[in-house]
Amino acid sequence: MWLAVEQVNRGAARRAPIRILVFTCASLVASCAAATAQARASLGVGVGTIRTERGTPFSAASLSPALRYTEAALLGQASGFVASLPNGVWATHGRLYFWGITPRLTGRWRLGTEEILTGTTETSAAATAAAHGVAELLWARPGWGVGLGAGPSAGFIAHEPSVVALHTRARAWWRPASGTQWQASVEPTRFFGAWFTDVSAGVLVERGPAVVSLEADARLSHVYESTGAASAFLAWSLGPATSLELAGGSYLREPYQGFPRGRFLTVGLRLGSLRSTRPAVVSTGRSAPPLVPERRGDSLVVRFRFANVRSVAIAGDWNGWKPLPLRAGGGSTWEGTLALQPGTYHFNVLVDGREWVVPAGVQTIPDGAGGLVAVLKVR
Repeated sequence: MWLAVEQVNRGAARRAPIRILVFTCASLVASCAAATAQARASLGVGVGTIRTERGTPFSAASLSPALRYTEAALLGQASGFVASLPNGVWATHGRLYFWGITPRLTGRWRLGTEEILTGTTETSAAATAAAHGVAELLWARPGWGVGLGAGPSAGFIAHEPSVVALHTRARAWWRPASGTQWQASVEPTRFFGAWFTDVSAGVLVERGPAVVSLEADARLSHVYESTGAASAFLAWSLGPATSLELAGGSYLREPYQGFPRGRFLTVGLRLGSLRSTRPAVVSTGRSAPPLVPERRGDSLVVRFRFANVRSVAIAGDWNGWKPLPLRAGGGSTWEGTLALQPGTYHFNVLVDGREWVVPAGVQTIPDGAGGLVAVLKVR
């Protein structure tokens, strides 16, 4: 929702109000149709204030539906908003996002792809749109990974020539602890015959009912103006399908659609859940339960069954993904003792010192690079 309000003053298009209503109804119908275990839908209602470098502050109200579909190696998301602006102006914004990854090519190497299509309209001006595509080579281990990719980025503004740029990206992610994820990227772009480089770093933290996201961005260029921005986002769960959202900060200029730099502050209510919003960690919604360790006094015992193996170890986000050897028991069982506080954790099992295995019958989530990590829950 906060992104919707933030985007309100960014673009423009000449469209009749009836098209705005059709867009809203279509989004809500899609949200209601998301009934499978791998689909999630939400609807946000909020208000905010925005100040761009080109004008005075103004307030806006917004309605922002979103729909997400996930599988182990696929993420698709559609989102949008309808906003009422001052002076009777209506604005809409739509965004389609796709992320996919291949099985392992060799070792820990995979190929990934990411596509983004956005468009913004306003009843008082012209339509704008942007499209981005990146093909990426990925290398990942449980808990962290790196990627290197490139692809085209294009911008479209009504009645003006379109622009196509070469966009490259190097990124890394790291999940050092349960519910915490860091990401950093460097993205050089060849735009109108000159280079600019966007550098960003962020952290996403999920703790109980709260999701907190912090991000810092910088644009560096000898030709274009160098600028910076930072933002913060908080979602606080009020119930199984309701959350309060607060956001504020600043954002960089968007060169492909001509949107100016600005600052924003928003508050809203979201019905439905789209938690784990970054593609490096997305929930699959699988029906298998998480692993619940057995309590023995002050210790927690995990147990697995592996036949015809020499060694088994467990590694998770509670210890920086360092393998902890398990003890061999009778009947091909292997067990180990953990000391963990109540909460949700992620882990994998290392067999014979060389093969990472996800235990059968345990809930899993994608690791962001085509693999899976299992879920462990301490009550």
